[in-house]
Amino acid sequence: MRTILLAEDEAAIARVLSAYLKRAGFDVRHAADGEQALLLFDELSPDLVLLDVMMPAVDGWIVLERIRQRSSCPIIMLTAKGDVADRLEGLNRGADDYMSKPFVPEEVVARVNAVLRRPIRWIQGSEMRYFGNLTVDFAARRVCLNGAELLLSPRDLSLLLFLAEYPNRMFTREQLIEQVWGIDYEGSDRAVDLSIKRLRQALSHWPLAEGEIRTLRGTGYQFWVGE
Repeated sequence: MRTILLAEDEAAIARVLSAYLKRAGFDVRHAADGEQALLLFDELSPDLVLLDVMMPAVDGWIVLERIRQRSSCPIIMLTAKGDVADRLEGLNRGADDYMSKPFVPEEVVARVNAVLRRPIRWIQGSEMRYFGNLTVDFAARRVCLNGAELLLSPRDLSLLLFLAEYPNRMFTREQLIEQVWGIDYEGSDRAVDLSIKRLRQALSHWPLAEGEIRTLRGTGYQFWVGE
């Protein structure tokens, strides 16, 4: 049985969501504030976190940041703030999905199932690979160039890890969206191009003889490495 950590300070919402999630077959553990959520996260190692933004003690943004420092556990943000800027902030900070209140409990369950269905190969690697001066640690989700860790957004890091797992293999934008952003992503595939652009900037000091992210015109992208 998969465990869901529900971090929500509004008791009525927590009761309703817990009931629906339990009915769907999940083991649900509830935290009423951010501090308790972090303690339960370390204790339970849940399969997914439903995380309210506005919570006492420690708010959801801080909880998200601290979880992302040590885990790739899927996180769905719950908040009364529904404008685009807030949604983008959550996704850019490493959230996997974002739901605005009020919401229908059945949709929350559907979103949870959708996120848990997403491929997770790229966050469960157990190897460390070396591509010349570029070191990729899949287990720790760290990429270092010339001994210095690259500071990447969670999404850009996930894309780089996925590509590095399959060197010299070509992927279309659609395949990368499905594997990294998830099949339920509703944005433009231009997000892939922008992420690739940022990765190339981060890898600008990686010698071309060792490798590069190549564009195969009209086809897709490839993490190319030299022989």
